[in-house]
Amino acid sequence: MRHRPGWFLSLSAYWFATSLKWFLVLLVILPAKVAEVSPPEEKATRLGFLFGLGAVMAILGPPLMGYLSDRLGQRRPFLLFGSLLTALALLLLVHAPTYGLLLLAYLLLQVADDLATGPYSALIPDLVPRKERGTASGYMGVLQVSGQVLGGVVGFLLPLASQAYLAALVNLVGAALSLRVIPEGPLKANPRPLAQALARPWGDRDFLLVYLTRFLVMLGFYLAQTYLQYYLADVVGAFQALGRSLAEEPFQAVALLGLFISLGAALASVPAGRASDKVGRKPLIYLSGAGLGLLMPFILLFPRYDLLLFLALFFGLFYGVYLAVDWALVSDVLRDPEAHATDMGLWQTSIVVPQVLAGAFGRPLDLLNAQGEGLGYTVLFLLAGAFFLLGAFLVAPIRRAR
Repeated sequence: MRHRPGWFLSLSAYWFATSLKWFLVLLVILPAKVAEVSPPEEKATRLGFLFGLGAVMAILGPPLMGYLSDRLGQRRPFLLFGSLLTALALLLLVHAPTYGLLLLAYLLLQVADDLATGPYSALIPDLVPRKERGTASGYMGVLQVSGQVLGGVVGFLLPLASQAYLAALVNLVGAALSLRVIPEGPLKANPRPLAQALARPWGDRDFLLVYLTRFLVMLGFYLAQTYLQYYLADVVGAFQALGRSLAEEPFQAVALLGLFISLGAALASVPAGRASDKVGRKPLIYLSGAGLGLLMPFILLFPRYDLLLFLALFFGLFYGVYLAVDWALVSDVLRDPEAHATDMGLWQTSIVVPQVLAGAFGRPLDLLNAQGEGLGYTVLFLLAGAFFLLGAFLVAPIRRAR
């Protein structure tokens, strides 16, 4: 029996909540709280320390929590307790009176998120048959993007404390909806020791290729996204369309571009996921990678804001295609049902490490721009395009997916 849309929406409801939470925490709440409890001359350093700490925990946490979930043969308790701790951590974070307490609240939030999402990431390979995994991945993609869109609206309209309370509430509701579709009974426990469980997937050629595919595509995405606001300020300058000014500041201009990207991704995700169930995962990955890669030179050739809005919508469409298919692709190549959470936790690090590497490109970008006007941005966007293309076509040798 094929699953109905409501079932897929419930399955991915916690991804919606997680996407909303991290959008608000990383872009709005955490920077504001650090500024509130820190001397002005130390706020950037302290915020950078928290971001670095969070990145390390996001690399280590999901595989470890996934391994515990596999070892115990349980998914539901991890999502239940992780979501409760997440809600508590959000409230502690927004009311922290000192930097030390803010640090502790942020650590609790990271642990709680890993506790819930490490095992939760195994649900598509656990519960969805192969012929419906593209559809499931598509619904997950559209809910993730929708969480970001809502985060943008909430971050603009509500005060800081209200944002945290809303994120905590949505987190609990999302967990409750996802818990409805997780079977009550325990899974078969995985008896492997930790070191063996974490090392085993890397000997699987298909898993390695799927990991590298996502790693390269995400590296291209974060290279382009991280410094886009600076490109708008340094190169584009005026933020007009149809003779009207749409934004006064670069941060407003980049937010509007982000909204167009999210809109395109939301429109493409479910149709692309369904299409991949019929024609296979690889053609959709090729389409998304080629589209994203070929768009990058146009950003350099036409540095006009009205054209960038148009390109942002198409970027979102191609990115939505990728989001709709990548979870289905990795689900198809996993070999061991007893290790789904461990393997998916490891695969999740392919989105964190590129963020760290993209952040490290800041200094080379400044040095290149000093050598020639806009040279750094030229190298940046061409590199991003190359990573999109290389990442997409790495799926060709994968054997256990079509």
